[in-house]
Amino acid sequence: MPRAHLTAAAVIHEAMLLADRESYDAVTVSAVARSLGVRPASLYAHVRDRDALLAGVHQSALGELGSRLATELAGRSGRDALAALADTHRRFATEHPGAWTALQRPSSEATARSSEAALVAALISGVVRGYPLPASAVVDAVRLVSATITGFVALTDAKAFAHRPQDVGSSWAAAIDALDRALSTWPQEGPSA
Repeated sequence: MPRAHLTAAAVIHEAMLLADRESYDAVTVSAVARSLGVRPASLYAHVRDRDALLAGVHQSALGELGSRLATELAGRSGRDALAALADTHRRFATEHPGAWTALQRPSSEATARSSEAALVAALISGVVRGYPLPASAVVDAVRLVSATITGFVALTDAKAFAHRPQDVGSSWAAAIDALDRALSTWPQEGPSA
């Protein structure tokens, strides 16, 4: 099939598919070119180099995750929103392992400033801000929630929980409950000294 109308978006999309199908580390300009049935030189009109290709995968993954989060979080608050946030991340990681890996890597400056990154950050912050915690604690709380979700997903993926007979789903629910309790009882700021 001829690829005369190749676009940057099509190249990034193919790179995401390759990351999910093979692995994030398998994404190279040559590998994406092979997937598209073109020569690597054809891609350089659309992506500068491998770093730009991976940055595009990262930004695209943020866009897809943000879209899913916006849909799942609409009209929810408290523990219900927290569970939707966590479950959406977990499903995304399962369905798009290469894109999920991209989200675990440091982002480029452009990706960090992108509207896709801003949306994901705003949605996560919005869930956290739904709890009675001081404004100064929002960043810490977001980091706690993100680290718990990411760590649980990474350990599950590494089969670190496989040696226990207990269902991982019950541990996932317990982790969400623990986060809910932590956010609900976050220490309030004391008077200034």
